Amino acid sequence: MMALVAIVLGGEHGNAAESTAHITAHSRASLITDHDTIGPDGTIKVGLHLQLQPGWHTYWVNPGDAGDAPHMSVEASGGARGESHLFQWPVPERINEGGLMAYAYTGSVVLSQTLHVVGSSGSSVTLKATADWLVCADVCVPENGEFTLTLPRSASASNEESAEASLFHAAEASLPQTSPFQTTLLPDGVLQMEGAGLSPEMVKDAWFLPLQGGMIRQTAPQNLTVTKGRVSLSLLPDASQRAPLWQVPLSGVVVLEDKAGERSAMQVLAQPVTPVASPMPPPFTAPGIAKVLLFALLGGVILNLMPCVFPVLAMKALSLARMGGAGRREQVESAVFYACGVVVSFGALGAVMIALRSVGSVAGWGFQFQSSGFVVAVCWLLFVLALNLLGVFQVTTGKLAGTLDQMGRTQGRSGDVLTGFLAVLVATPCTAPFMGVAIAGALAGPVLLGMAVFLAMGLGLAAPYVLIATVPGLASRLPRPGAWMEVLKQFLAFPLLASCVWLLWVVSVQHGSSFVLVTAGGAVLLALGCWLYGLGQRRAMRDGGAFETSMAYGLAVLCGILSCVGLGMALSSDQTGPSPEIARKQSGAVEPFSESRLAALRAEGTPVLVDMTASWCITCMVNERVALEAPSVRALFDQHHIVTLRGDWTNRDEAISAYLKKHGRDGVPFYLYYPPHQDGTMLPQILTPHGVINTITGSVDHP
Repeated sequence: MMALVAIVLGGEHGNAAESTAHITAHSRASLITDHDTIGPDGTIKVGLHLQLQPGWHTYWVNPGDAGDAPHMSVEASGGARGESHLFQWPVPERINEGGLMAYAYTGSVVLSQTLHVVGSSGSSVTLKATADWLVCADVCVPENGEFTLTLPRSASASNEESAEASLFHAAEASLPQTSPFQTTLLPDGVLQMEGAGLSPEMVKDAWFLPLQGGMIRQTAPQNLTVTKGRVSLSLLPDASQRAPLWQVPLSGVVVLEDKAGERSAMQVLAQPVTPVASPMPPPFTAPGIAKVLLFALLGGVILNLMPCVFPVLAMKALSLARMGGAGRREQVESAVFYACGVVVSFGALGAVMIALRSVGSVAGWGFQFQSSGFVVAVCWLLFVLALNLLGVFQVTTGKLAGTLDQMGRTQGRSGDVLTGFLAVLVATPCTAPFMGVAIAGALAGPVLLGMAVFLAMGLGLAAPYVLIATVPGLASRLPRPGAWMEVLKQFLAFPLLASCVWLLWVVSVQHGSSFVLVTAGGAVLLALGCWLYGLGQRRAMRDGGAFETSMAYGLAVLCGILSCVGLGMALSSDQTGPSPEIARKQSGAVEPFSESRLAALRAEGTPVLVDMTASWCITCMVNERVALEAPSVRALFDQHHIVTLRGDWTNRDEAISAYLKKHGRDGVPFYLYYPPHQDGTMLPQILTPHGVINTITGSVDHP
């Protein structure tokens, strides 16, 4: 027990260094001093002495999740004044009160401060104090009292201590000491102490007591990791915290307990450690800039082969089929407008990411898919486009020229631009080879270079279609338009519906079955709205019934509004948690990622694979099933006792974003293998079982 030993409740009247006591059924309070007289320098220690009945407690400077700290104001006739913020606070106990954490004192406690009484008039000094404190057991009772104590002045510099001085000495022995260890706060919310004397043999248990309430989740377990020279405690931010915990210094007390049960308490100020990105040598030299731009262009080209982009490529296949009988000018126009849509969209996405980085955010590639609202909106958009391809309704040229069924027609190129926008929209969950280095260079270098990189990726994504449309030899081989195109158009709705199923799964991984119900229900309402819209179109074309047509259009709009309202209500009531799908896989040799756990495993000499993934990242899911879950790879992991630390970036996670940035990456997938007692080896973004095995066996064979 860090509080003072309980003292039997005394009488009502104090002695020379103690005021008359304030006594209730729950506590006894008095004003005490460490000397019976005030010496020539006018310095004296005063304290609020609280003695509590068994089963009752009062509170520390940070009371915890509930309660209130004691307060006292002292005035001396010689001109001194003291307030409760000057108290010296002994280390409290931790008391769990029905699921709430309290930092409190039981038994007896002295909250002291030093007064400097000025002036020399008078033979005595009168101290007057008012105090209030809260005592709690099964119920809480606020108490208060007024105290008066008169002390004579002494001309002797060596005046003797009072009978109450031992209480002050005991209180001082319970104060936290200044920590000799360097204390930092890591991006994943881990409070870390480093220094000689810290070891598993010396530290059996440890916990952190924050000086300020509302900073950490005080009832959450503080997972302890102890290695030679380092103690780490995992802290979770309080639900009221808007900014990440690691962005501001955190003050408090760390209590260390050894195997004999002896405790030592240290006052700490944990300074946040801001991750520094790995240096990017290329961006500021001409060869480096050329390399980054080349990687961006190649990454954009390869992105056409990623599964994310397949639904949009299916729509472009329909456009190419329609162009088979078109003139060369129309083919070139279609390609140019599609490329403009892709490049402008890439530029806008790059501008948003660069702007977010400039204000301190750690947004990376695919960051928008961390928003459930965005995922649901894309799912609904693709669903509506699929209904359009199936003929449920038509988007006429006069309303939104060139959308899907109008692609390639002479009355507008809005459809080509829209398709380019969609290509970028659905491409972001995928990361192609070369893109990681290019995006990291874009976000680490100057703004102009960053924009150039994103524009180069856009050109790469649009390049294959532009080549087909503009090279005469390729365009002439396209099939001629015919009745088969309507069948193809309807068939191409199914890749879009497959994408909707995938996005529905992403939503379920992010937020569970309740959000799936909201998404599916909204899709049904949108389907009803599209059907009503198509009904109104057919009615208008048949007999021009204005009232019935307007009614159908109005009901269609209402369905869309109801879907959006339902989504907004779900988002406002949602409490984001860890991805259930990825959490289910974090068993056995797969653990959730944290910097402290990585440091502990590496200190033990355990080989570690860091796997940064997200449920909306198709490349990540393919890598996991094709490579990481391959029997040969799992057998090798078991043979060498490799632990996988999996970081789930499905929802926004500052610690994972910081780790990616530290290693020069801004998106997932990202893989880093740490052999025992060696630096990490980066794996490619597209994994194969053979490549993973070669990386691990190469590290094993060459320690």
